[in-house]
Amino acid sequence: MEKGNDTVVTEFFLVGLSNYPALQMLLYVLCLLMYLVILLGNSVLIIISILDPHLHNPMYFFLGNLSFLDICYTSSSIPKMLINFMSEKKSISFIGCALQMVISLGLGCTECILLSVMAFDRYIAICNPLRYTIIMNKGLCVQMATWTWTIGLLNSFVHTMLAMMMPFCGNLIDHLTCEILALLKLICGDISLNVFILMVGSIFFLIMPLILIFFSYIFILSTILRINSREGRRKAFSTCSAHLTVVILFYGSALFMYMKPQSKDTKLFDELFGLSYVVITPMLNPIIYSLRNKEVKEGVKKVLIRNLYLRRM
Repeated sequence: MEKGNDTVVTEFFLVGLSNYPALQMLLYVLCLLMYLVILLGNSVLIIISILDPHLHNPMYFFLGNLSFLDICYTSSSIPKMLINFMSEKKSISFIGCALQMVISLGLGCTECILLSVMAFDRYIAICNPLRYTIIMNKGLCVQMATWTWTIGLLNSFVHTMLAMMMPFCGNLIDHLTCEILALLKLICGDISLNVFILMVGSIFFLIMPLILIFFSYIFILSTILRINSREGRRKAFSTCSAHLTVVILFYGSALFMYMKPQSKDTKLFDELFGLSYVVITPMLNPIIYSLRNKEVKEGVKKVLIRNLYLRRM
């Protein structure tokens, strides 16, 4: 159905990059390989944070949440995307599109808040180390993680319900996934409320967490610079470097993708960058934490050695 009068939509067609069949074959292979790396890398982090007693602290509790989130986030869109790459009918049901949008948008919002919670954890650990275990107790960590997931998913549910209840003029989504901005272009009615709520959500889930992270690291940097020993400064900064790298990668990609001016001349680049945002960032997160964190590397070695020993027994 082409865009025109109000129509009853039972399925959508994801036509992003449909004019580049050779490129889709290449992307199929790359996305499949990266998806496998995402599943393996993040699963290893979750398993290590559970099995190694030395990693039973708030930092790795939130890291486990981030890894689980990345698995769920990519699994909500990549498998269907891979199927559509190899299919002539690149369709998704109305309900399937709604579920994909709820999960992907919700987990994207959840990650924004979770990264700010992890920054707060690092702030307490470095700026108030004597009270760290008292403040960041197990109960508080569970509550913060629970509210982070709940708020993010509730926000996406509201956006999705408002969008899916509107009348549609067509069912061709010019994107690789059921992305809310692409879906809003198909709506016939007034979308001013949708746009307003999206703007409020962007401030609450993107700008405010970024501000909190920024001020957390201002205080962290100020505290680190007051440490007398070079080894102490290095050790303090090493506990934050992986998180800071992930924040720069995540927010840099998000701000570039959603804040830059849209242009028809850069449509192909926009779709490819959006795809890389969905796949590359979750793939790099476990790699960054593994390479920049000695405790994670030691935990991996311990679990591998333990498994080898048990097999020999």
